[in-house]
Amino acid sequence: MADVKELTCIVCPIGCRLRATVEGDEITIEGNTCARGKKYGLDELCSPVRMLTSTVKVDGGFLPRLPVRTRGPIPKGRIEDVLLSLKVVKVEAPVIMGQVILEDAAGTGVEVIASRPMDRI
Repeated sequence: MADVKELTCIVCPIGCRLRATVEGDEITIEGNTCARGKKYGLDELCSPVRMLTSTVKVDGGFLPRLPVRTRGPIPKGRIEDVLLSLKVVKVEAPVIMGQVILEDAAGTGVEVIASRPMDRI
């Protein structure tokens, strides 16, 4: 019996409604208007990843928290681990945009970087 999943492609603004049929080891993607949509559907089913944005505490800055993001996508199943690792991070101002705030976030191999500059007050 085939397992059918409905997905919305997020590769471009069209937002194609994808229909993924999983039958044994074979996956069929339908509904995409471009090849990128097919790849997105396969990736989403087999190894979903996400970019993560959050904040960390900052000492001496003009704001109490610094917005941060992952430099690249992380496995969807590791989001909570990365968030927990960011919960204990505290940086000292000044910070420049793009500065590495956390290397190898939760063992994912992905850096967390500053999303904006933070001047010292």
